[in-house]
Amino acid sequence: AAFIPPVPTLRSNLAPVAAEKELRCASHVSSLRMADSTPEGVHVSRRASMIQGAAFVAAFSIQSPVSAGSNIDALRSQLKSVVDADKDFGPTLVRLAWHSSGTYDRMSKTGGSGKGTIRFKEELAHGANAGLDKAVAKLEPIKSKFGDVSYADLYTLAGVVAIEALGGPKIAWRSGRTDSMDPKDVTPDGRLPDADKGEPSKTSSHLRDIFGRMGFNDQEIVALAGAHALGRCHPDASGYVGPWTPTPTTFNNLYYTLLLNLKWEPNTVNGKFQYKDPSGKLMMLPSDIALIQDEGFKKYVQAYAADQNKFFADFAAAFQKLEELGTSGLSA
Repeated sequence: AAFIPPVPTLRSNLAPVAAEKELRCASHVSSLRMADSTPEGVHVSRRASMIQGAAFVAAFSIQSPVSAGSNIDALRSQLKSVVDADKDFGPTLVRLAWHSSGTYDRMSKTGGSGKGTIRFKEELAHGANAGLDKAVAKLEPIKSKFGDVSYADLYTLAGVVAIEALGGPKIAWRSGRTDSMDPKDVTPDGRLPDADKGEPSKTSSHLRDIFGRMGFNDQEIVALAGAHALGRCHPDASGYVGPWTPTPTTFNNLYYTLLLNLKWEPNTVNGKFQYKDPSGKLMMLPSDIALIQDEGFKKYVQAYAADQNKFFADFAAAFQKLEELGTSGLSA
């Protein structure tokens, strides 16, 4: 993931909404961590400035979780309108929800979506989160409008709404997360998966280690990887380049079909090892190819390529589990 320099002291006159014009990205797992969503050409120094702005507005607003009287339907509608107006932003919302949730450690009971810590500059500066400061900033007007919604609830609901708006399954979502006010609750960098560990077997083991820390099995790992149907990688964020599928704003099972049926050739771009299809227009990460090199993973790739309904059902269950890791007291 791209290096982000230390962020200087926050200043009150920074305006996070200025980042909105720069937000033309897509998402997804940077190496299963929803790769990146930083627009090409944005300098690292500007990224640091945007992180400051997003963090300044978002980090220290004391908000209660959604109350029983809150109009969640109206919030859903507002989020859907944002995705409908800019479908390229949809995958970024999925990535934001995933990255805010995927830091959970079931042994230490730390991390996860429950405290909304991804809005803090300390977490936005993690390498895997390059570009997500712009997503945090773009959601700020909605947060202001729905003031009784916690940031933690907003980010997780935004991911669910984006998946549905882009053609994916309906995912159960429950409210009640309460935001932390202390950046000390930010977990250490490095809890999200890497795209490449040098060898296929090591990459597969790494995926099992990372997802196993959260409580996921092989089937759930492969199901969550299907979110790579959405978005693309950008060289100035993850360092990787290109989309996984020719329909990066449509949620479907094409990711698995392409994995199995196209010939993927090694391709080094900008010093990063990845794979390309025969057309040279699509890419796969080493962590994607590992799913068909490892027999334990491959059987699920085959199952999802053959049956989109099964993929949708399994993805919906795994994504709800992801978003609720470490939470308690949630209500429908």
